[in-house]
Amino acid sequence: MDVSEIIIPGDTPGTEWRLPVLRFKGRDPNAPKIYIQAALHAGELPGTALLHFLCEQLRRAEDQDGILGGITIVPQANPIGAAQSHFGDLQGRFDLGSRTNFNRDFPLISIADRATLIEELDDYPATDRLKRQLLHMALGSDLVLDLHCDDESLQYAYVDEAFWPEAADLAAALDMEAVLLSDGESSAFEEAVGFAWKYEVPGERRSMLPGKLSVTVELRGKRDVDPALAKRDAEGLWRFLAARGIVSDEPVAPAAFAGPAVPLDNVEIIRAPEGGAVLFHRAIGERVVEGERLATIITRPGQVDGSIDLQAPQDGLILTRTSDRLVRRRGDLMKIVCARPSKTSREAGTLES
Repeated sequence: MDVSEIIIPGDTPGTEWRLPVLRFKGRDPNAPKIYIQAALHAGELPGTALLHFLCEQLRRAEDQDGILGGITIVPQANPIGAAQSHFGDLQGRFDLGSRTNFNRDFPLISIADRATLIEELDDYPATDRLKRQLLHMALGSDLVLDLHCDDESLQYAYVDEAFWPEAADLAAALDMEAVLLSDGESSAFEEAVGFAWKYEVPGERRSMLPGKLSVTVELRGKRDVDPALAKRDAEGLWRFLAARGIVSDEPVAPAAFAGPAVPLDNVEIIRAPEGGAVLFHRAIGERVVEGERLATIITRPGQVDGSIDLQAPQDGLILTRTSDRLVRRRGDLMKIVCARPSKTSREAGTLES
């Protein structure tokens, strides 16, 4: 395993950021190459734990000449966000300087222009340098996995329609309980990767990308960081690598992916009409029917008519839930995966900022 660091100069004198990169050299030039990163939102650590245990397996395989395809791993992809705290609370989702989500505003380029990502880097602030170098590394591979997590959540993934159903093997290997089929219209990391491949010939869009894969994996919730889950997920990812011919092992065919795979339009986002204390009546993983009570918001404690009940807009599977119990007006409470499109309009791109 080769360990190197990318040094990102800070935007003020005397500061810099170090980005460790782990590489395993493949012995088969025809095998797929894979790039895996975790913790782009610095406080989302299930992926970092997964990669720690996966690297143990990869080092053993390397000792036995079992690495077939090149593997690049960035287990903590956002040292800038990891250093941002406000009164003791980690603030790893948004850059405090620009107020931009660390998983937005990746450059949308053709793969033909990959080299330009790391040209004249001194012209860019640290966060943009980080994004450009992450995207440059990813575009050197055939398969790209961006490991995130939600708040309270089942295991699921965002998969561009261009990679489905080919990506069903990954969903099965990681025991995902749902797949959300995205439209590839945002500037998030995995969609910027897909954009570069789709526009390999500038101005000409490819709708299908056989042999390629760029996915955002949501590894349950923020608090689901423990050795048993991490080892189980590492085993699942190992099975995926073996099935795709990246590592040498007896391929074990996983059970077919049995969860729902729906467009983003089929996700109901339950939002708080007013702020207050939220009391949930249903939990993640439960199936609900239209009209069923999901939550109560206590808006004026102790007063007559001091609470609001929220009902399910249609039948579905509760995919995520906020861990906050004091919620703001229009704050997201739940995501529910449904068989029919939501009546609520959605902007092109991802579900949330």
